[in-house]
Amino acid sequence: MSDRLRIAAAQLTSTPDLDHNLALVEQASADAAAQGARIVACPEGTMAPFTERLDTLAEPLDGPFADGVRAIAERHGITVVVGMFTPGDEVDGRRRVRNTLLLTGPGAEAHYDKIHLYDAFGTLESETVQPGEKHVIVEVEGWQVGLATCYDVRFADQFTALGRLGAELIVLPTSWGDGPGKAEQWDLLTRARAADAQAWLLGAAQAWQEKSIKGPYGIGRSCVTGPMGQVRARIDGAPALLVTDIDRDAVRQARERVPILATTLTR
Repeated sequence: MSDRLRIAAAQLTSTPDLDHNLALVEQASADAAAQGARIVACPEGTMAPFTERLDTLAEPLDGPFADGVRAIAERHGITVVVGMFTPGDEVDGRRRVRNTLLLTGPGAEAHYDKIHLYDAFGTLESETVQPGEKHVIVEVEGWQVGLATCYDVRFADQFTALGRLGAELIVLPTSWGDGPGKAEQWDLLTRARAADAQAWLLGAAQAWQEKSIKGPYGIGRSCVTGPMGQVRARIDGAPALLVTDIDRDAVRQARERVPILATTLTR
C-alpha cells in the first residue's frame, strides 16, 4: 500500500454513439496507464450525453457498455470510473434511469447512483432520473475512494459524510453546463467540498462546448484539489488528460490539524 497515488481525469466530449464513447474511454485509459496513473476518471454522461433519450439508451451494470469498461480496465491494468445510465423504476408509463458511476479495475468494483438531482437553472433532472440513496466508498490501491456526481458538489453534507466514512480521495465526474458565473461556482465548490471532506478531490468534466452546439453539457476545468482546499492542478476547457500525484500525508495532516470530522454538534 503506497502513500502516494497517481490519478488522472479524462476530459472528453461524449456523443450519442456508445461505441465511440467506449473508444474514448479506451484511449484515455491507455494514455493514463502509460503515464503511471492507477485511477482514471471519465465524466458524468460518458456513456451518452443528457441530450439523448436516456431511457432508451440505459443499460444494466452487466450490459455491453459496462462490460466494455471492465474489459478496458483489465486490458490496461487500471481502475476506471465512468458515468453511465442504468434502468430505474417506471413512472406514469415511462421508465426513469439512474445516473450511475461505475468504478471497475484490479480488485475493485463498485457503483454509485447520483443522490442530488439537477433540479436547478430551469432544468428538472428528476423528471427522467431516479435518485440514489447511499454514499459509496471503495478501496482502490489501498486508498479509500468516495464517489459523487456533478450537482452533488453543491451539498456539503455529502462530502463531510464521505470524509467521516474514511474517504481519502473523492472522484467527482461531472457534466457541468456553461453559463454566467458557472466556472467560478465550479472552482469554488470543488475547493470547498475537498475541504469539507478533508480529502483529495478529482473532478473529471465534459469538455467545453459552444452554446450553439446541442450538448453534451460541459465547461471543462477538470481539477485535482487538496484536503485543505488548495488546487493541485487544473486544465482549461479543451479535451485533455490531467495526470497528477497525490499523497496520503496531506489527508492525515489536514485531519490532525483541523479535526472537523471528529466534531459533532452539541446543543
